[in-house]
Amino acid sequence: MKSIKATIPKCLPHGARVETCDNSGAKMLKIFSVKGHKTLKGKMPSARVGDLVQASVVKGRPDMRKTVVWAIIVRQKKEYRRMDGTRVKFEDNAAVVLKDDKGNPKGTIFKGPVAKEACERWPGIAKVASMIV
Repeated sequence: MKSIKATIPKCLPHGARVETCDNSGAKMLKIFSVKGHKTLKGKMPSARVGDLVQASVVKGRPDMRKTVVWAIIVRQKKEYRRMDGTRVKFEDNAAVVLKDDKGNPKGTIFKGPVAKEACERWPGIAKVASMIV
């Protein structure tokens, strides 16, 4: 997992509900853990674009519901700044469900754009993504 080359604010707190943008069978996820996140005592962990999170499936196919999955955040509404000075923001918050914690996506098709920072950090997502912004 590589580092991110942008100043990205952490805007998806513990407990946030995020839509999925793949065809894995899950529609809505609830974030409950952020991998590798350290905070002050009493502060909730938050996620940003490119972060690996653990989430529970809230809406989706009956066999997927109420299961714990690994996911990667690929879009966020909150604006962030890249090193070249451009500012990026998306219409919605979205995540991709993974088969394992190595970064291999469960779905085969992604709907909508995927942030460049997530693709640089997770090459498995870059292979499947059709539109990288």
